Amino acid sequence: MEQLLGAQQQQQRQQHHQPHRSSLSPRTPTRPHLQHIPSNRFRDHHHPQPHAGLRILRITITPPFFLLLLAAVYLLASFTILSAPAASLRPANNPNRLIVPMPPPSPGLFDLDNGRILARISNVGATVTSLLVPDKKGVLADVVLGFDSLDPYLNGTSPYFGCIVGRVANRIKDGKFTLNGVQHSLSINSPPNTLHGGFKGFDKVIWEVTEYNKGKTPSITLKYYSKDGEEGFPGNVSVTARYSLVSSMALKLEMEAVPLNKATPISLAQHTYWNLAGHSSGDVLAHSLQIQGSQITPVDETSIPTGEFMPVSGTPFDFLTENEIGGRIDQVPGGYDHNYVLDSGEVRSGLQHVAKVTDPSSLRVLNIWSDAPGVQFYTGNFINGVVGKGGAVYGKHAGLCLETQGFPNAVNQPNFPSVVVHPGEKYIHTMLFDFSTR
Repeated sequence: MEQLLGAQQQQQRQQHHQPHRSSLSPRTPTRPHLQHIPSNRFRDHHHPQPHAGLRILRITITPPFFLLLLAAVYLLASFTILSAPAASLRPANNPNRLIVPMPPPSPGLFDLDNGRILARISNVGATVTSLLVPDKKGVLADVVLGFDSLDPYLNGTSPYFGCIVGRVANRIKDGKFTLNGVQHSLSINSPPNTLHGGFKGFDKVIWEVTEYNKGKTPSITLKYYSKDGEEGFPGNVSVTARYSLVSSMALKLEMEAVPLNKATPISLAQHTYWNLAGHSSGDVLAHSLQIQGSQITPVDETSIPTGEFMPVSGTPFDFLTENEIGGRIDQVPGGYDHNYVLDSGEVRSGLQHVAKVTDPSSLRVLNIWSDAPGVQFYTGNFINGVVGKGGAVYGKHAGLCLETQGFPNAVNQPNFPSVVVHPGEKYIHTMLFDFSTR
């Protein structure tokens, strides 16, 4: 009996030490059986479950590897985000200073007043919207065409009244040019050509006002950043325009442009329509005009220069001496809209004399000076029933333009002065509008 009892006890001990056998195949992964442990938030601390402490200790000490990895990545990402803002917001020369993106500029009007003349400038298109100038008797009149509201300047219904046009003023044939072996296609806003920079040139954008001075010499400085690919033009360009009343009767415009990363054509022009008798006085055909240009660049049927140079002597284009604008305009199909090649003549403060305009009724005189190689003389041939300031209706020839500039389509004409500007170079174009009376 004792032997039988001892044998049973020995058998029980052997069964107790035998390993657990699973019914799964050897290739089937096994998952250890874990007893359910309630969350710490809801656990009854007064009635702990058997063996729970041991099981919790094992899980806490040896968590799965992927949880450790996930926690490490999360901590690293959190530290990176909290410790430093985006690199692009920190200038390289001062990494401790944070650059906060500024909101886009708002449209506005800014007066330059020296007690004699008053110029009103908008940062929409860097536009001269109004310019009050005295006549022989001291009576002021607004001598530029324009609008009371900024809406026409913004929505594209203004026929370039008073603005700065660019990136390239005037026309580019078929809206194409090749530069450094690459052909660039531009917006065709005046079929079949590109005119004044395309559908949204510099005249239709809002410039940033970087300085506005109402002091003894009133001035305003405007800046625009033109992006690579804008209207099809290559490269980023920083553009600055500064208007100032440099004397009692003179308005000066200084334009600069710097290509930042690619060579690109740049040719800016100031596109004010002048009527020295007053913007609402009718047409300018009785104004007399002198242009210091003995040649023009003749154009084809789409107003693109042929590449030739034509002497003006003996033609309706001859304004080497003062002539009435309307005297021979009927001999020019469509009216004047031509580029004059400026001669080397009288120079004043580094600028050459371009043109002289006189109104016989008010006796106001405008002399224009510039450092550009050409000037586009345009007689408002396409102005037809435009309602302007004070309800004035502008008709054909209601104003004249004298836009100093590089030659039209120069980017496609190797015999014209180049308008291509390279990184490291600066485009400079200055104009002086000097008023007087006769």
